[in-house]
Amino acid sequence: MNILIFGPPGSGKSTHSRTIVERYDLTYISSGDMIRAEISAGTELGKEMKRYIEGGDLIPDTVVNTLIISRLRRHRRNFIIDGYPRTAEQVLALENYLYDHGLNIDVALEIFISKEETIERISGRRICPKCGAVYHLKYKPPKVPGKCDVCGSELVQRDDDRVELISKRYDLYVRNMEPIIKFYKKQGLYVKVDGHGGISEVWERIRPLLDYIRARESPAQRPPGSP
Repeated sequence: MNILIFGPPGSGKSTHSRTIVERYDLTYISSGDMIRAEISAGTELGKEMKRYIEGGDLIPDTVVNTLIISRLRRHRRNFIIDGYPRTAEQVLALENYLYDHGLNIDVALEIFISKEETIERISGRRICPKCGAVYHLKYKPPKVPGKCDVCGSELVQRDDDRVELISKRYDLYVRNMEPIIKFYKKQGLYVKVDGHGGISEVWERIRPLLDYIRARESPAQRPPGSP
């Protein structure tokens, strides 16, 4: 089973991707994780990508395509790609790769939330700069306001979690995804899921679809021990 999963910032797609990976024994390929790894490593590429992110802009297609395709070469089947493709050029690169290797996508799953919900979820996020613990002022507040429960450090708000940048990122997502969604609709692969509500509530909107896709696969295609 090969899945694309996407959604506006704060939609919970990464959280649900982890559940999907565990339930269906898939390889998780995240453009965001790969980009953050480069930034954390302090590479020249990472420094360049950081400048785009801090400005609320998309990283160039050639860079993202290279990161994703390099992972797909190592994991050709039973994968979920989180946050990619995000532009028409990325769709073309992915489709060419899949065609050349006789692969296909089973579903392009969008977890959709409103702009207001995106702003509320992300602007309330706080992180510990020392140990990396993540909190939310509304959904997961620290025991002591402004202090990390784990190490006691002062919590901070990431630069790209500011309201004005969140709004810009949301608008950019909607604008860039419109032609991509149209493409996957024509392919009969696009499914839109309401991302509002709790994690378990949203998961119960996703699970029946993926269970159905898994059930229609031949036994030879399923990873060992999968449902």
